[in-house]
Order: sequence, then structure tokens, then C-alpha cells
Amino acid sequence: MFDLHIYAAGLAVGLGIGIATWLVSIAKRNVSIVDPVWSLFFLAMTLTYLILAPALGERAYILLFVVTVWAVRLSLFILLRNWGEPEDRRYQQIRADNQPKFWLKSLYIVFGLQAILAWIISLPLLAGILGGASLNWIDFLAVALWLIGFGFEAIGDQQLANFKADPGNHGEVLDSGLWRYTRHPNYFGETCIWWAYFLFAVAAGGWWTILSPILMTFLLLRVSGVTLLEKDIGERRPAYRDYCHRTNAFFPGPPKGRAS
Repeated sequence: MFDLHIYAAGLAVGLGIGIATWLVSIAKRNVSIVDPVWSLFFLAMTLTYLILAPALGERAYILLFVVTVWAVRLSLFILLRNWGEPEDRRYQQIRADNQPKFWLKSLYIVFGLQAILAWIISLPLLAGILGGASLNWIDFLAVALWLIGFGFEAIGDQQLANFKADPGNHGEVLDSGLWRYTRHPNYFGETCIWWAYFLFAVAAGGWWTILSPILMTFLLLRVSGVTLLEKDIGERRPAYRDYCHRTNAFFPGPPKGRAS
């Protein structure tokens, strides 16, 4: 269920990916390239744990499948969305706040930090892969929750991409589809996915990995997700304030009446 040497190998792989991505970012003068790499950290670590595991059960192969589908879809979506775009304004602010020599500081501020976070958060994947017990009802609950999360994330991402692709929607607020019921269906879906990975670990006896989904939920709600995106959006898009009044921030629910 836990092997320090296998877990340490996951860190080495993550740091290697982080350093390689950092070198590319120096050449491109754009640290936004870390975003499509984020999910690939977990795919690489999952593969590392699988390769080094002394034995593999059905749960390990299920985890490999769901992590691969989730990681590849998310990475490609972000890569295509950001293709040809300038550095994300979040990273522009980080760059401005960390001069001089941001090119060097970004190694640990951005790339190293994300590699280490991914390593910590990957604990349920390690526990699920090393847990040798046969499948049980918790595994099936995990699959169901993963499907819900993946649906919210993938559909929500695509609905937003389609909305932004229409020039007529410039300055408008998306309040249809999944976005009618939650202001962040993609982040809600991502959270469900990580709680599903935790359930796979629980099915293998890895209840102690609960830090992982808690940390990911905190990051999505308070650090890099909901709070950060909504910090000034009401000032840039006044219609968003009414949208906030009508629509749940995170958990899906029926929309409320418009603000008077």
C-alpha cells in the first residue's frame, strides 16, 4: 500500500519533468506552458508506480485507464486553448513580482512547486496501485464518481470554449448548459475526480491518503481556482455580479432569481 522507494521514484520523475518544462519556458519566455503539463505529472507518476510495483491487480489497471483518459484530455484541451496566446496574466503578475532573474526563480516558484505538489497529491494513486486486494463496492463507487467528475469537467470546458469562440459573446457571461447550475462546473468536476481517486485508495486500505483530495479541493477553491478567477471578474464584467447572485459558486444547484 505504501513503498517509500517507489514513492521517491515518483518525485524524481516529477522533478525531471518540471526541469525539462522549465528549460523550454526559458526559450519561449512563457511559463504558462506548465499548465498543460500539470495533469501529465500525474500520468508519469502513475506509470512509475505501475512499473515499479511488485504485483498488479485489477484496480491498478483501472487507475491507469482513468488517469490516462483524464490527463491526456486535460493536457490537450489546455494546450490547444493556449496555443499562440501570450503568457497567462496570472503568470505575468508572478513574473513582475519576482524580478530580477525570474527565469531562474521560476524553476522553484512555478515548476518545482508544481512537481512537488503533484507528488504529494499523487498518494492515492500510489496506494490504489499497490493495494493488492480484489475489487469491492468502493471501487465501483469510485468509478461512478469519476464518471460524474469527468463529465462535468469535459463538458464544462467544451461549453466554455464554444462560447468564447463566438465573437458575438464578447463581454457576455456564459449562463447556460452546466454553467447555469454552477459557476465552475470544470472545477467541480476536477474535485470529484480527485475524491474518486481517493475512493480507489480507500478500497485498497489507503484511507490515510485523504490529505490529497483535501489539498486539491483547497487549491481549486481558494488558491488557483475559484477565488483567483473571481477576484476581479466582477469589475471587468458587470453582468457577472448578477450571475453570481443567481448561480452557485461550486456545487451544482438550481439557479436563483435575478438580483433586483
